[in-house]
Amino acid sequence: MSDLKACHCCGLIHSIPDLSVGDRAVCTRCATTIFRPGSSERSAGRTAAAAIGAFCLYWPAVLMPILEVERLGHRQVSSVLGGTIDLLSHGSWFVGGVVFLFSIVFPLTKIVLLIELSVLRLLHKRLRALTYRIMEHAGKWSMMDVMLLAFLVMLIKLGKLVEFHFGPAVVAFVLCVAMSMIASLSFDPHAIWEEESRAEGRESRAGR
Repeated sequence: MSDLKACHCCGLIHSIPDLSVGDRAVCTRCATTIFRPGSSERSAGRTAAAAIGAFCLYWPAVLMPILEVERLGHRQVSSVLGGTIDLLSHGSWFVGGVVFLFSIVFPLTKIVLLIELSVLRLLHKRLRALTYRIMEHAGKWSMMDVMLLAFLVMLIKLGKLVEFHFGPAVVAFVLCVAMSMIASLSFDPHAIWEEESRAEGRESRAGR
């Protein structure tokens, strides 16, 4: 009995027969690989490893000092979270709120949901579609990479006026951004339901 699968690229639906390890099903329209035995497990493993790595790196990236600024003899050390709290405490509610949501809350939400979808799977299967949609939207609004670019631009623009020193959180911050991007690129949303589809197929065949 074959399964029906849509091509990830062009959307053409194919009937996929049972394949052995090493074989693959290719789209007849665009030549994109549609299915390869074991690919879902490998994709989930890569996503889980990268997402867990990003989760571990997220905390030192946010909590440890990321930048040391020295101007006219005054030195100030700040972390991402500490700088956000300073903005809020000085009345910059809009800027502080934007930084807090888009550079702290949304990236963490995206990482946690990637871990849930790829390895934990604690939520009921009916909630997985909603979880995936939330993760997708959180990823679109996540701005850790934009914040990193803003730091680099700031260093270039103000390098002659203010003396900057990178803190230990910079390495964790860069690696966290990289691991989060790797997790997003390796994540296969079709794998969320493939295991259940295979189980349902086995049950229907056994019932017959």
